[in-house]
Amino acid sequence: MIIEAGHYALILALFVALAQSIVPLLGAARHNAGWMALGRSAALTQFGLIALAMAALMYAYITSDFTVINVVQNSHTDKPLLYQITGVWGNHEGSMVLWVFMLSLCGALVSLFCDNLPAELRARVLSVQGMIGVGFLLFILLTSDPFLRTFPPAPNGEGLNPVLQDPGLAFHPPFLYLGYVGFSVSFSFAVAALIEGRVDAAWARWVRPWALASWCALTIGIAMGSWWAYYTLGWGGWWYWDPVENASFMPWLVGTALIHSSIVVEKRDTLKSWTVLLAIITFALSLVGTFLVRSGVLTSVHAFASDPRRGVFILLLLVVVIGGSLTLYAVRAPYLKGGGLFAPISREGALVLNNVLLVCGCATVFLGTLYPLFLDAVGGPKLSVGFPFFDRTFVPMMTPLLLAVGVGPLLAWKRGDLLGALQRLWTAFAVALIVVAGGLVVTQGAQVLAVLGIALAAWVFTSAAVEWAERVRLFRTGIGDTCRRAVNLPRAAYGMSMAHMGVAVTVAGISASAFAVENIQLVKVGGDLPIGAYVLHLAGVEKIPGANFTADDAAIEVRRDGVLLATVHPERRFFPLQQQTTSMTAIRSNLLADLYVALGDRDDNGAWTIRAYWKPLVPWIWLGAVIMAFGGMVSLSDRRWRVGVAARARGRVFAQAATGD
Repeated sequence: MIIEAGHYALILALFVALAQSIVPLLGAARHNAGWMALGRSAALTQFGLIALAMAALMYAYITSDFTVINVVQNSHTDKPLLYQITGVWGNHEGSMVLWVFMLSLCGALVSLFCDNLPAELRARVLSVQGMIGVGFLLFILLTSDPFLRTFPPAPNGEGLNPVLQDPGLAFHPPFLYLGYVGFSVSFSFAVAALIEGRVDAAWARWVRPWALASWCALTIGIAMGSWWAYYTLGWGGWWYWDPVENASFMPWLVGTALIHSSIVVEKRDTLKSWTVLLAIITFALSLVGTFLVRSGVLTSVHAFASDPRRGVFILLLLVVVIGGSLTLYAVRAPYLKGGGLFAPISREGALVLNNVLLVCGCATVFLGTLYPLFLDAVGGPKLSVGFPFFDRTFVPMMTPLLLAVGVGPLLAWKRGDLLGALQRLWTAFAVALIVVAGGLVVTQGAQVLAVLGIALAAWVFTSAAVEWAERVRLFRTGIGDTCRRAVNLPRAAYGMSMAHMGVAVTVAGISASAFAVENIQLVKVGGDLPIGAYVLHLAGVEKIPGANFTADDAAIEVRRDGVLLATVHPERRFFPLQQQTTSMTAIRSNLLADLYVALGDRDDNGAWTIRAYWKPLVPWIWLGAVIMAFGGMVSLSDRRWRVGVAARARGRVFAQAATGD
């Protein structure tokens, strides 16, 4: 009965989403308060129903209900409890339930925490959210039903892909989906504004925290996926420009542009139509990512290569959502007139440059990802696009962006003083030059581009520190006045500085990867493998049992100058149910570098393949992502997003009082 209840809950959620998509929209058009209010109750009801369906599917996994086909195909009684739970979204059908759960959660949050929104705008936003829900609930019920039964029940399940049985990947999809789906709120605000024909500073202030929250979740999701690939797959890499990786990276790039563009709308009442377009494109790219992963056009370790008919359904949904919103934009955008003028050298100009470079970078990734798929679809030659293409096209566009990140916050609104801003950044220039000189000396002129990348990271980090120091007048006034200014500084300002510093830390980690040292050898028990300043001694390999696998566990002693520093234990795991082998790498990190060891196969002579890397600053890649996300969350905690009534709503009340309406 619980399974049937979950199935019926999805069906009821579809009808509730239909009501949510139609009634509030009509109510806003007719100024009917009752019809508009239905949107809030419908959003909460839809969330409750989908949460019930999610709980029912999770119950089936936890209890190993092998009358449910989805559980049979993706679970097993020997699987640890954590992976029985997270196995719910480790497959296509279950992950789509998670997708609509996140969508309904966003709608519920809008209905609960947007009391300061004008009733008409809130009704239209919830209506658009309902329309998106209708499309994806139909997709689940018609093509991807997770509650289908099988009789007689299977004696046991087929198990989850061993590569997915990892804590990092268990929590990666929820954050990634929260980011993907969270941008649906910005999209709904954009479509609602186009219907209403009005975008102003109040609208930007409502949109920005939703975009920022989604960006934080997507940042964490991408970082977790990158970290999983780094320590699980055993090849020592953290990013491969895989099409599925790019699918999440593209909305992150445009979402970053959206956050910065909304600042211009809020502060200067300009770039209105551009910001609306960014909101549409960001969510459109999230849907493109959903299509790539589920259409069967990709073969990837983390793609759901399934029935192509599902891809056709999602493609039709893409046409409706993206085509419809862009058509509405083409009709209504000319009426969104910007009010503020600004000089090219200004804070607005720097943010426009930021937007142009981010969008062009995204276009490059989009072209490199989809062009080979397009050629293959039309019967063209097989084409593989990898590191060389992206390194030569994407990286050069990000260099001027990082230079502008340091200067932009020090420029004034409307008309800035570039020379004055550069003069205040003399400390950042000095630090960058010291890094270049020191790097060239240490590397003896090798890897010049990597040294310049680290210097660029130092420039961004120091520039953010200088900008904060300028705000609090550090060393320019008394310590008491500086502390008072620091306490009263808006949290959004702290968040911006942290996010920019996080970017710098990540860029430094990426640049330093060029200095990595690799050594792959066959080593017998008792043998040594040198790597950098270390010597790895293979003390022994023993077979150990796991929950649903057996593993070859290697004891490798790490020595430096003859001194034993640690013993690491890389594993080679074999899952008998799937007849599949995976790696469990051993990583010894001190935040300045990683010593990375992976165990390979044994040859006929009893020697083991050992892959070892020394990777300087590589932990900074994920440390920087954490700092970025934390900076975004600090900005979200700014009281300006939580209190006060929007200016538009207040103005409407005053106007009504003046006219006596």
